[in-house]
Amino acid sequence: MTGRLDWDDLRYLLAVARAGRVSLAAKRLGVDHSTVIRRIGVLEEALGARLVDRGPTGYDLTDRGVTLVGAAEQMETAALGALDQISGVDTQISGAVRIGAPDGFGTLFLAGRLGRLIGLHPGLELQLVAMPRVFSLSKREADLAISLSPPRSGRLVASKLTDYRLGLYGSDAYLARRGTPTQVEDLPYHSFIGYIDDLLYTPELDYLAEIHPGIRAGLRSAGLVAQLQAARSGFGLCVLPHFAAAAEPGLVPVLPGVVALVRTLYLLTHSDLKDLPRIRAVSRFVVEETRKARDLFMP
Repeated sequence: MTGRLDWDDLRYLLAVARAGRVSLAAKRLGVDHSTVIRRIGVLEEALGARLVDRGPTGYDLTDRGVTLVGAAEQMETAALGALDQISGVDTQISGAVRIGAPDGFGTLFLAGRLGRLIGLHPGLELQLVAMPRVFSLSKREADLAISLSPPRSGRLVASKLTDYRLGLYGSDAYLARRGTPTQVEDLPYHSFIGYIDDLLYTPELDYLAEIHPGIRAGLRSAGLVAQLQAARSGFGLCVLPHFAAAAEPGLVPVLPGVVALVRTLYLLTHSDLKDLPRIRAVSRFVVEETRKARDLFMP
């Protein structure tokens, strides 16, 4: 070490490690771009080591940077735990919790229920990021994440949230216009709505080929909510989770005894955060609400 270490500089290194780009890290920290560069430079000078390298897609950690980020995350977790213990003296659960979820589950199921959690714990600040993507908990893109597959690496804790059933649906208007398929072999002759192949963020969403290799989607979207709206409008047939289609009286199941898919949702937390009271409270709420709605997911 060649100089005096300012522990506050570690926040800037963590932000760049999680964002991958200085501009995004600066935005999250509420400072300008040059401040982030300067503070990391000061940290490197104090340690006498290069911590980040500029790569083609952003900033990459050096080996020493990875080691320091790991230590900084442990310090961050310890500090958050201490704050939670202090605030827990009066049994108040408070603080920000970001939930990352697929757009269908997050928008159509979870969003309408989170108000009850705020009612139980007014000190909570909930951030729901409902998007068709995989969330990196190690980069703190979310504190909790709902995933269609268990994690394959990282210091994550996963628990099965629920299985859910999917089926084929079409609107009354579409079926009146094009007729109702009576067998799987009829499906290639119908209009379909599906996912954009190169934007599939998980293979569990590749439904159509599983049903019949001859199906071709004439309208594709990266998100479930857009597909649901297109099916409602009468464009064509669409594979939808029961929990999404059940609230749409204008959508009719098609080949319900033949086309029946099942997928699984998992609740993921980072091992460093799982014991924080606010994380436990939100996790427990999501689990309880999902279990209460079992008939919605697995009718």
